[in-house]
Amino acid sequence: MYFFISCTAPEESQSDKNYPDRPNIVWIVNEDMSPEHLGAYGGTGGKTPVLDQFASESLKYTNAFSTAGVCAPSRAAIITGAYQTSIGAHNMRTLGMSANALEAYPDGFKTYSTVLPDGMRGFPEYLRMIGYYTTNNSKEDYQFVAPKTMWDESSRTAHWKNRPDPNQPFFSIFNLTISHESQVWARADEPLLVDPDSVTIPPVYPDDSISRHTMARFITNVMRMDTQVGEIIQELKDAGLYENTIIFYYSDHGDGMPYFKREIYDRGLKIPLFIKAPFLEPGSVTNELVSFVDFGPTVLSLAGVKIPIAMQGQAFLGPQKSAPRKYVYAARDRMDSEYDRVRAVSDGRYKYIRNYMIDRPNYQNIQYRLNNPLMIHLLELHEQGKLTPEQERWFNETKPKEELYDTQVDPWEFNNLAGNPEYDTKLEELRKAHLDWIDYYGDLGAKPEMEMVREWWGGMDQAPTTEPAAILYEDGLVALKSPTPSASIGYRKSISDAWQVYTKPFEWNAGDSLYVLAHRIGYEPTTEAIIVK
Repeated sequence: MYFFISCTAPEESQSDKNYPDRPNIVWIVNEDMSPEHLGAYGGTGGKTPVLDQFASESLKYTNAFSTAGVCAPSRAAIITGAYQTSIGAHNMRTLGMSANALEAYPDGFKTYSTVLPDGMRGFPEYLRMIGYYTTNNSKEDYQFVAPKTMWDESSRTAHWKNRPDPNQPFFSIFNLTISHESQVWARADEPLLVDPDSVTIPPVYPDDSISRHTMARFITNVMRMDTQVGEIIQELKDAGLYENTIIFYYSDHGDGMPYFKREIYDRGLKIPLFIKAPFLEPGSVTNELVSFVDFGPTVLSLAGVKIPIAMQGQAFLGPQKSAPRKYVYAARDRMDSEYDRVRAVSDGRYKYIRNYMIDRPNYQNIQYRLNNPLMIHLLELHEQGKLTPEQERWFNETKPKEELYDTQVDPWEFNNLAGNPEYDTKLEELRKAHLDWIDYYGDLGAKPEMEMVREWWGGMDQAPTTEPAAILYEDGLVALKSPTPSASIGYRKSISDAWQVYTKPFEWNAGDSLYVLAHRIGYEPTTEAIIVK
């Protein structure tokens, strides 16, 4: 039986007079940074003039959240518009691990590419189907190998400038890595741009010279990132595209620092988000709740593509804008070789956390993080009994089954209100919201990881291979059909051409070459492109 849906071009939504038709869209993404480092959100001692100016020209979001406190699961949610827990992309990470790193994993663990549910694909592919030029520069980290049909370009040189037709609309992502946690130690010998004595130290750290120097290093990296954002903006201005391009700026989760990254407290989840567009009021602010699962649907809404039913998020801009959401959700699962299962739901003020492995501390002995001098310092102070109760809580041997915080009065989420009868009604409300979320979308975190993977693979020890696409030729037209459900089909007429997304029969002359590739996400692509002469 052939599966036709995956080869069908998306429906276009009706245009709205307030929104441009097929606008150019750019995402500027930096890694591992909470909002407060930017002057527009208050600042922590550094200077971010580019983003502060950009904020004055944009709509600023104060309640935008990642779906995890770490990159790969969150990026899976962004690219699919679905919660990582519902599609099996929740464990950090499934691909790209070194042989040395894998030595710490349980026996029988295999790296894998998440097998997406039937009918689901990365949202940039829908943009390509209606004529967009899509580029990613350059981090993917989606928990699966992206099919060649997702991007026109995905590399360190990918750029909207490379599109063959200057009038072709584009969607371009620029990922800035200088604020990543690794750059704290990788750039340890570079000059600081901020005085350690002038930076803000969060209460989860002791206020001492090691904390101050490490935070100054991180903030310096943020300041350099700000300069890089300016270079991207200047390119758009030089091309005369800045004013009419829709630009998103955001971070892929909270700070890359210890007790921030990988946690599902707001300091791990809350992100800066500025959106500049011709139809948005410059310098405006919204408290609307926004989740990473909403980013893909929003781009499709802005581009005029009907949001696919497989997407779980909702558009917060464009003709298909939904009513504001009531809750945002987040999850924490395996981090590198360390297993845990934690879920969270927030209404923007109150945060509910459900710990499913209460016998484990929040702190996980993640080897990668031990490169950070502040992590070593915190461990030493823990051993010496010199941390405050709030700082020491990270290392408690167990954690409560439920946590509830008023993040408005307790932004660091120190005072657990679960068990306080004054908050029973809110606790019951958010507990129910959490359970309803699991009932509606499912939660594969409840299943052993390798059991889940082998079910995807039909009980085999390796991923299946996508079946080659069938090629039908009649009256000068080629039609392609995939026997593998949900496979994307790409084609090109020359080995030097970019892969095109197949959506409908196209003209082809007998005797010419044709290259065809099929790939279901999570499976291996067809072993060889088919050449027809």
